[in-house]
Amino acid sequence: MQRLLLLAALACAALFVAGFWGFAERVRQTPEPPPQAQAIVALTGGSLERLSTGVRLLEERKGERLLISGVNRIVTDGELFAALNVDPELGNCCVDLGRTADDTLGNASETAAWAREHRYRSIILVTDDYHMPRSYTELTLAIPEAEIHPYPVRTRYTDPALWRSDLSTASRLGAEYVKYLIIRGREALLDLGRSEPAADDA
Repeated sequence: MQRLLLLAALACAALFVAGFWGFAERVRQTPEPPPQAQAIVALTGGSLERLSTGVRLLEERKGERLLISGVNRIVTDGELFAALNVDPELGNCCVDLGRTADDTLGNASETAAWAREHRYRSIILVTDDYHMPRSYTELTLAIPEAEIHPYPVRTRYTDPALWRSDLSTASRLGAEYVKYLIIRGREALLDLGRSEPAADDA
């Protein structure tokens, strides 16, 4: 029995490592130019480049409006616009700052409320490359009626030369992979629960 448990544990560990390796390789992709969309959302919490990229896409008119989700409540609009070099006229007309989100799930909820208020069905999502799978999954679950176009921002953490040799970087990616797996597991359980009544009715 102990031998079977050991073999099962080794198999699970091998599957986890293989899955993590594929995850780390997959997130290190050069983003395709985003299509024209109705709106853009940039998530706070990582590099400032997430937000500056969202502003750039707005300036390029890839969307008519930008939401910056998860802004710290003590940061004023003017301070953030100055840090991002946002033209005040553009900021006043076309940039919304969301301050209710504290995590990725909150980002998705905040974005969903904003998108439905403006009736947006096509959104460009901007966040760090390693954060994109989880953010994209949460956002598509929160707004199933909308088309989400991922536009990841390249970070040093997904550089294979770094995460394969630096334990702290590998741990950071590993933690993100675990969070992503938790989301997928949560949704699988919810889907199972939703399918049970249909099976009972049949």
